Amino acid sequence: MELERLIAGDLLKIKAVFFRPDEPFTWASGIKSPVYCDNRLTLTDVAVRTDVENGLAELIRANYPDVEVLMGTSTAGIAHAAITGHLLGLPMGYVRGGAKDHGRKNQIEGKLEPGQKVVVVEDLISTGGSVIEVVNVLREFGANVLGVVSIFTYGMKKGLTRLAEAKVKNISLTNFDVIANVAAETGYIAPSDVVRLLKFRDDPDNESWMEAKA
Repeated sequence: MELERLIAGDLLKIKAVFFRPDEPFTWASGIKSPVYCDNRLTLTDVAVRTDVENGLAELIRANYPDVEVLMGTSTAGIAHAAITGHLLGLPMGYVRGGAKDHGRKNQIEGKLEPGQKVVVVEDLISTGGSVIEVVNVLREFGANVLGVVSIFTYGMKKGLTRLAEAKVKNISLTNFDVIANVAAETGYIAPSDVVRLLKFRDDPDNESWMEAKA
């Protein structure tokens, strides 16, 4: 819990996770969201980047001690996989969104052997679709995917269900609930907004969260 709160505070400080419940953002899907996430900002703040990479290394040591290779998601997970791999003394590569149409036509970049134990490094988990696609590519290649580590997860029911159905384990540095509570404690949002935020997390398609009050 201490690490979850540390990373939550870091993400709020640099506005990698930014709450605006009274003026919702509009996602490409049309969903009205009280939160904006851009974990790429962690790379440009040295102190936060250090916390994140050390945290990811800690999660991997604790949850996936047998890992042999880290694989980043393209593109957001690549830098984190590289830095964390350096800290752990592990090789890394990444999985493209699709196979190249030239050269060796790789989709998996970096050296990977069938049967090797892999951990996927992702920056953000929402509905789980993109990271599951990466895991499937690695499984089809023959890798033994131990699971995923990520910086932040929404904890959306759809995402949790999809990960469970795909038998994909994910461990995150922090989550939506922790960040919402830390935001309220530190004055980023009003305490009454936490209920609204959690209602959004439970059902993003239902805009009634905008009217919910504590």
